[in-house]
Amino acid sequence: MPSRARPDRDATAAPRRAAAVVAWLVAWQLLSMGIGHDLLLPGPADVVLRLLELAAQPASWARVGFSLARVTGGFLLAFCLGLALGLVAGGRRWLLELLEPAVLLLKSVPIVCVIVLLLLWVGSRQVSVVAVFLAVFPPVYLSVVEAIRARDDGLGRVLRAMEVPAWRRLLADDWQQLLPYLVATSRNACGMAWKAGVAAELIGSPRGSMGEGIYQAKLLLETGDLFAWTLAVVALSWACERVFVRCLAATGPLALRLAARCPGAGASGAAVAAPGPAPIRLEGATLGHGPASVVAKALSLELSAGSRTILSDPSGAGKTTLIETVARMVEPLSGEVDSPAHVSVVTQAPALVEGMTAEQNVELAAGTLGERGAHDLLAQVLPAEALGRPVRGLSGGQRRRVEIVRALAHPSQAVLLDEPFAALDRASRRQVAALADRLLAGRTLLVASHDPEDARLLGATRVEALGGTAGPVRPA
Repeated sequence: MPSRARPDRDATAAPRRAAAVVAWLVAWQLLSMGIGHDLLLPGPADVVLRLLELAAQPASWARVGFSLARVTGGFLLAFCLGLALGLVAGGRRWLLELLEPAVLLLKSVPIVCVIVLLLLWVGSRQVSVVAVFLAVFPPVYLSVVEAIRARDDGLGRVLRAMEVPAWRRLLADDWQQLLPYLVATSRNACGMAWKAGVAAELIGSPRGSMGEGIYQAKLLLETGDLFAWTLAVVALSWACERVFVRCLAATGPLALRLAARCPGAGASGAAVAAPGPAPIRLEGATLGHGPASVVAKALSLELSAGSRTILSDPSGAGKTTLIETVARMVEPLSGEVDSPAHVSVVTQAPALVEGMTAEQNVELAAGTLGERGAHDLLAQVLPAEALGRPVRGLSGGQRRRVEIVRALAHPSQAVLLDEPFAALDRASRRQVAALADRLLAGRTLLVASHDPEDARLLGATRVEALGGTAGPVRPA
């Protein structure tokens, strides 16, 4: 079915915003004319004219530089420390509880009261730096903690199981999930920084600051200057927000590109050499995600190195939990589980880096295969238009093929696939099965599937292992 084009909602956004600004300027001018006294409320034209006059004075730019440096310094310090502490505390309950009273105090205490104390402690020239830090740190820290609480660890579990280095997981998964929270918080935090910084300067009046200029305008009853400086603060706040948020958002694609880089390039179209196949053995194992969710008890299973096995137990028997246990994504509740040291895995739930291309997703876990090698492998099971574009735009079946190719290209001793062909048509199944047959290279294969046809395509032995004990499965 052809897709319907969505209307471009941004085409009229700029004119609408401009119209809103003009409407408020007109209202401001009418109100100024109604009051009839520039001392109480100068009109917008008078304020802009005075702002241009101030801009022509070098001393005004010195004030801007003074305040900009301190607000920026306080903001960046608060952002970096809030990010670091949030990442550390988000996974440590004791530290989270230890920091909670201090963070809540900083979030709730009136900034004016804090500024008065800071003037006694750090002096007027540095008070704005500390005031900005105290205003920005709590929202940044709390947004990081909230992001960690809400994160989806499905992709992270798969990447850890396939031994993707921690720095690549951080760039490809953790940072991508954290970034939307930081961007949303920064849109508000930039404005808060300028409010706190200028308020601190207004109270402390350090020589050569914008706050001092506002204070002098108030003393001399120069209302035009007061409005002009206020307009300058608003403009600087808006500009800083746009620049910082845009730079922050750009770290997302940059992190993906860095994560996809491999230390070298392998032979085109061939999987990287892997260690020899290893057996899989479970003896009296109890499987589950906790004592309240046991799915199998006293389970014994022996799969010889290089064997190909399909678990054909009915739905709900625990096939997914068995696959995850062998992959060390879930710990057994009791008994003995002897898993290969190096595994490749495809989970039942989708687990791809959405912003990466199909090639980059394969590269992420495929050692030194390289982009060319990943492209050649994927081209055997995907149409040309599905390559070189973010996987978020691919169909469910195409995304599943990317996951399977990633698992097959990853150097391992065993390949674990949970319902790998569920979203594929028959032709795609045959293509993927043929590729798997070539790339397994003697590795142990364990698949969870209900379809008897999958065993024929993969040359695998079907067993029902979750009932208790399954005899040893040897290579065909």
